[in-house]
Order: sequence, then C-alpha cells, then structure tokens
Amino acid sequence: MVPVVLTQLATGLSVLAGAALVKSVIDRNPMAGGPGQFPRCPSCNGTGRIPCMCNRWSDSDVGCRACSGSGRMPCNSCGGTGTGRPIPVQLAVRPSPNRPS
Repeated sequence: MVPVVLTQLATGLSVLAGAALVKSVIDRNPMAGGPGQFPRCPSCNGTGRIPCMCNRWSDSDVGCRACSGSGRMPCNSCGGTGTGRPIPVQLAVRPSPNRPS
C-alpha cells in the first residue's frame, strides 16, 4: 500500500514541476504566447469587459442577456480578449480598365 501512495505522490509532484517549467518558458518567450505579445486593448484597458448598455437606461436594476446580470459585457473592440490584436486582411486590387478619353 505504501509504494502505491509514494508513486502517486511522485507523479503529482512531477506534473506540478512540469507545469511550472512550461509557465516559466511562456513568461520569458513572448512568441510562445506569453504576456506582452499584443498590446492592451485601448477600449477596455486590457480587461476584456466594458460597461453594459443596459446600465445607461436602467433605473438601478442591472442585467440583460449581453451581460448576464453582471453589468459588464465583452468588449466590442477586442472581442473580450483584452488585447489589441491586429486583424489580418487581404485586399484584392484589380487594375482599372483603360477608358477612352
């Protein structure tokens, strides 16, 4: 019985050590998705939430479908991520036909 408990304890500790190692790598390397890769959203200041529209016309009650009763809804600018990610866009440009003058 004791060897089983020791094996489970060692497995649990190794999982925690691995998670700490991965977190330290992500924190140091912004290309791995760590903080600082994208700037904060200027609309919500990086929180991902803005005051809900239901607060503007409310008579001291809070809650609607958009905010689920919290009074804060996801930011429209960043989609609730809190980061100002650039949106990739491809533009198709066609040459204009030569028009006779």
